[in-house]
Order: sequence, then C-alpha cells, then structure tokens
Amino acid sequence: MSNTSGHTSDGASGDRRDRDTEGRARNARPRDGLGRPLPYGVDGVERQPEGVVRAPEDTVTEAQELLAAGKPFHAHEVFEDAWKSGPDEERALWRGLAQLAVGLTHSARGNVTGGARLLRRGAGAVEEWGTASGNPRPYGLALAELASWARELAGVVERDEAAVEASVWAPRLRGGDT
Repeated sequence: MSNTSGHTSDGASGDRRDRDTEGRARNARPRDGLGRPLPYGVDGVERQPEGVVRAPEDTVTEAQELLAAGKPFHAHEVFEDAWKSGPDEERALWRGLAQLAVGLTHSARGNVTGGARLLRRGAGAVEEWGTASGNPRPYGLALAELASWARELAGVVERDEAAVEASVWAPRLRGGDT
C-alpha cells in the first residue's frame, strides 16, 4: 500500500513521487546531520526550510549557528537562500559561502577530492568578490580569514585522507568577532 510520501509501507517506491506542500517533487527521506539520506521511517535531523528570505545579518548568524552545531549541509541551504533571493551584485558572495559550507560537508563525509575542490573554489570566490566589491568584510564576514581557513582545511583533508569533524572545523564567519 502506498502512503502520501509515494512509498509503500516496506519502503519500496510506489507510483507517486514525494511532493512538498506546493506539489513540487521533493525527496522526503529523513537526513542525518550532514544531509545524507536515511531510510524512510528513521528519525533524522530536522531539515532546513528552503526559500526563506532573511536579512543578510540573519543569514550569517543562522549559518554560523548551524556550522558550530556540525551541520554544514544545513548552513549551505541558508547561504543558498541568500544566493537565490539576494541582490544580483551579492550572488557570487553567497554562492562562494555556500561552496565553503558544502566543502566542509563533503570533507566531513570523507569525500577528500570533492571536499578539497569545493573548499578551494569557495575560497577563491569569496576573495574575488571581496576584491571586486572593495568590501572585504560584508555583514561582518571575514572573507580573507574564511579563504585561509578553507585552504588550510583542504590541505588537511588531502593530507589525512580522512573525514573531519564538522563542528571542530567549523569556520568563524566573522573571524574573531563570533
């Protein structure tokens, strides 16, 4: 028998896809703290709501809390909301911050190559945005320190070839101010 999630009681796929309240296809599987899917019926970590428009300062504060809690995947979703809803001239900044959070996510999952690549890409993006905008500390963000943190972590991940603890490696978005 199929339930509203589109899956049978034994977890097998039915004919229907998981849908959100607006009817869009959306995977309803529970997730762990690093965003990995868990089996249906297992308690997971509450998902970050998508499409939330926040003030930039609130985005930074919420993302910092999630990073400190070892939830970089969730922080990435907060940055992605800012990237998609913010002004065009800031999209590259928020996209770079999202890449840093995803880089930490992959590093914590043990994806050495993907984690290091995304950390370096995000570092370059936030540095480039800071230089091009002439604003190295938008919303209190310490862009140079974040880029340095990301490159250091990329090196650690490649050297050790092992997963890192996300909460231990969580960056301080505002540098010494957090």
